[in-house]
Amino acid sequence: MRLRFLGTGTSTGVPQIGCTCPTCISTDVHDKRLRSSALLNVNGINLLIDCGPDFRTQILNAGAPDIKAALLTHSHYDHVGGIDDLRPYCYASPDGHFPLYCRPDVATDIRNRVPYCFREHLYPGVPVFTTHEIGSEPFDVEGISVTPLPVWHYRLPIVGFKIGNLAYITDAKEIPDSTINLIRGIDTLVINALRHKEHLSHMNLEQALSVIDQIKPRAAYLTHFADKIGCHRDTDPMLPSPVHMAYDNLIIDIPD
Repeated sequence: MRLRFLGTGTSTGVPQIGCTCPTCISTDVHDKRLRSSALLNVNGINLLIDCGPDFRTQILNAGAPDIKAALLTHSHYDHVGGIDDLRPYCYASPDGHFPLYCRPDVATDIRNRVPYCFREHLYPGVPVFTTHEIGSEPFDVEGISVTPLPVWHYRLPIVGFKIGNLAYITDAKEIPDSTINLIRGIDTLVINALRHKEHLSHMNLEQALSVIDQIKPRAAYLTHFADKIGCHRDTDPMLPSPVHMAYDNLIIDIPD
């Protein structure tokens, strides 16, 4: 498996509009963060994890590869705001429909946000989606087994995903013991760490490191950063082994 970080920023992206903090004015490419999303390749099949408002730029940067389906963690705009830009993948699908895998509440939100994609009589050329509602049980996408990882985004129940030896979790504030037990000892963990200071709905760096210590992966990559995490060159060297700051367009290989 191979994972490409399409974006590693929080809802505002980094730099944040109008901000002149050291991170936002940094010229280091590692500090230019689009909204969080990832592209996972499993045996030649590409699965998209979240589809935020920067998707078009992100997928063009990645060479516009074929994508078979999207896995959605939750329906906040920074994770689904690019849904309409999936229309070329709808056109390329044999039945004209692009599959979305998500919780029932996310499926409802998407239908409400882009109702023109779900009407009985569709306007010519609109993207068309098939929503596959998921719970807590593993499901299959193109022959790939995916296990939902329930977590809490403050009071909102959302999911991460376990695929093979990868666990991808973003926007979590609390991770239940049952979810930690599902991925304890996994090879590669991706997990959110918004900033150093406490936050209402996201883990900060200290909390993310505590969870990593419980899970004990071979390698861990932090994502979904605000500018207040600091510059990559300052923060990344401070992290304990085996933890790294992810950055946009970083590609990692995950062993079988």
